[in-house]
Amino acid sequence: MIRVPAPLRDPRFRPFFTGRLVSVLGDSMAVVALSLAVLGASGRPGDLGVVLAAQILPHLVLLLVGGAVADRWSRRVVLLWSSLGSAATQGAVAALLINGHYSLGIVAGLQLLNGAIGAFSSPALRGIVPEVVPETLLQQANSLLSSTQNAVRILGPTVAALVVAAWGGGWAVALDALSFLVASVFLARVPITTRAPASNSTLLAGISHGWAALRALPWALTMIVSFAVVNMVNVGPWNVLGADIGSHGYGDAAWGIILSVRAAGLLVASIAMYRLTFRRLLAAGRLAGLLIGLPLVALGRSAPLPVVLGAVFVAGLGFTLAGITWETALQANTPREDLSKVSSYDDVLSFAAIPVGQLAVGPLTQAFGSHTVALWCGVVLSLAAAAPVLSRSVRDLRTEPTSD
Repeated sequence: MIRVPAPLRDPRFRPFFTGRLVSVLGDSMAVVALSLAVLGASGRPGDLGVVLAAQILPHLVLLLVGGAVADRWSRRVVLLWSSLGSAATQGAVAALLINGHYSLGIVAGLQLLNGAIGAFSSPALRGIVPEVVPETLLQQANSLLSSTQNAVRILGPTVAALVVAAWGGGWAVALDALSFLVASVFLARVPITTRAPASNSTLLAGISHGWAALRALPWALTMIVSFAVVNMVNVGPWNVLGADIGSHGYGDAAWGIILSVRAAGLLVASIAMYRLTFRRLLAAGRLAGLLIGLPLVALGRSAPLPVVLGAVFVAGLGFTLAGITWETALQANTPREDLSKVSSYDDVLSFAAIPVGQLAVGPLTQAFGSHTVALWCGVVLSLAAAAPVLSRSVRDLRTEPTSD
């Protein structure tokens, strides 16, 4: 007899979990579907770059506003309207592509709106979890959310590619739009019993208060600085140097295998975290962070493929353990009325460093060689991920939640 996981027995968590699962499935298909659809319709890689940039830029610009909005009003309402808005924008893109009326300006404009909408849903998603699950089950809830997300993201791109091949990119984008509509149905059924207190302050004041709230949590600020460095030396180097060294050193098929093994590590760890518990969440997560630079080190040292595969699997374990412990610690130890604002600062400050690494990897590779840059990025990555454990505020943080 299959035992239902404890968080799913909560009538508040079930519809949220289901709605988010459907939405993540759509999102996991969206990038592949949109990329193939735009390339198929235009034949110009430059168009795809414009479309993807149009989506990410407003997301970053409006994240702080999104955090203030999610802490000011009902997070369920924010998520519901965000899902409907995303369904509308993606549905419009799908209609253009299906009917053969592709226009770069219109598609980019719709993705601009889609990115702006995402800036409101992201902080609300992170802030609503403590409202739909008991505090004692936060880590188990985050583990369930993470494991299903990792599993879906393994399958989603493949499904999108098959749909594009069979019916065309427009229909794959249409499935993404449909996923948001289905998600909104489930989100509407979430019986939220708590909400952020009413406030007469302006959104600008809310953003300013969010910064003050973050500064009042020294462990969180230390962690976010660490994430900025981690993203800077990981995202660009991994996507550029990993693909280059992996394909040239081990064969074209090897890079796909490497990514699949990494995804398996992410999934295994997220399932394991349902059972594992830590009194000092952040300390445990930071020590696991020592593992995440191993793949770049292995690639930089031209290690045999089995060693590289072992490194990416172990790194996947470390990434997930570090991520789940961070989400749980943030939710349990941040005042509820500030959670979305603090989460939005986390996203903005840590993601803003990604373009720095992406722009720097080219010149550094020309100057020192791809293997040397990969090696040292891996070393810095592991050290930066584990460095917060040196802070007493991080080491001493326990799982007991901060009172509202």
